[in-house]
Amino acid sequence: MFRLSRFMEALRDNGPIATPRRPRGPVVIWNLIRRCNLTCKHCYSTSADTDFAGELSTAEVFTVLDQLHAAGVPAVILSGGEPLLRPDLFAIARRAKALGLHVSVSSNGTLLDPAIARELADCGVDYYGVSLDGLKPVHDVFRQRAGAFDDALAGIRIARDAGLRVGVRMTLTESNAADLPALVALTEDEGLDKFYLSHFNYAGRGRKHQRQDARHVATRQAMDWLFAHVWSRARQERAGDFVTGNNDADGVYLLHWVARRFPHRVDDLRARLLQWGGNATGIGVANIDNLGNVHPDTMWWQVGLGNVRERPFGEIWADRSHPLMDGLKSRPRPLEGRCAGCAHREICNGNTRVRAFAVSGNPWAEDPGCYLSDAETRPLRCGVTA
Repeated sequence: MFRLSRFMEALRDNGPIATPRRPRGPVVIWNLIRRCNLTCKHCYSTSADTDFAGELSTAEVFTVLDQLHAAGVPAVILSGGEPLLRPDLFAIARRAKALGLHVSVSSNGTLLDPAIARELADCGVDYYGVSLDGLKPVHDVFRQRAGAFDDALAGIRIARDAGLRVGVRMTLTESNAADLPALVALTEDEGLDKFYLSHFNYAGRGRKHQRQDARHVATRQAMDWLFAHVWSRARQERAGDFVTGNNDADGVYLLHWVARRFPHRVDDLRARLLQWGGNATGIGVANIDNLGNVHPDTMWWQVGLGNVRERPFGEIWADRSHPLMDGLKSRPRPLEGRCAGCAHREICNGNTRVRAFAVSGNPWAEDPGCYLSDAETRPLRCGVTA
């Protein structure tokens, strides 16, 4: 995850960019349930409105939470499917909070009512994230259900009014890139300060829609707009919390953006980007699916590293015997093609390996989602950029 607002605030203040403290364990995205009331086109878990056999019981979830705590995991994101369909969600959230974990719930927003929102707030849930992939016409097509946008927006308002911290996540594709400014404006009009722009990834049901990935021109235009918007907010001392994910070229693209405007800050920013570290798959982010299988992240469900019913999470996560995990944890990673020759590969850490695998069958091939020009993959010189 690339925390754009923090970089923009540091640029505004013209001071040193602080180095974050690295947690001992990864953030865990946990698909507690695979059932969902929607069938979204880009769903990585290929969820459906049916029960899936073999999911972890409440007691098993509690045991795994203890394992996560022992492994130094700082935060869990409770996801699905639709996590609100899991009847023990409140108990799970309370147990996680009792262990000192930061707890987020990732939802489609359509099932939230005031009673559920109050219960989530009482549980101490730190963040409630809702996916909106454009304004009503576009979003409803993505979610494959008329009325999904109105229901999700109603859920956002209910959560906000219940005192939960709420944010919006948008997955960027060719079909919805034009809606980005309007969706950000809607988020701001609703009084929300968090917006997460997720680049499209080729996993689950989304592999069928690779052609709808935002083309490089559309991606660059979206990022140019987002950088300018967040910089304008930062200058007004209201940067909010804008983050991006699933395309670590964003950090390199920001470096070029800064080089054109604030060349005296390039060295400082580059040092901070190196400390950020780029893609965290297999390192700073992990996934547990609804059956207890551990994966390098949510987009790698075809690669199982072990099951928490059989081995503790910390033991599974530290094991580098799987060649993918060994490569992901290596520094530098064994990159090939254009990524291997990029002067900024230490910043992005090879970007998103699952896209390379989906297209070529080789996890170390160049990332087809990298939107940098060839000139932008070369070293910056004296603050000059392509």
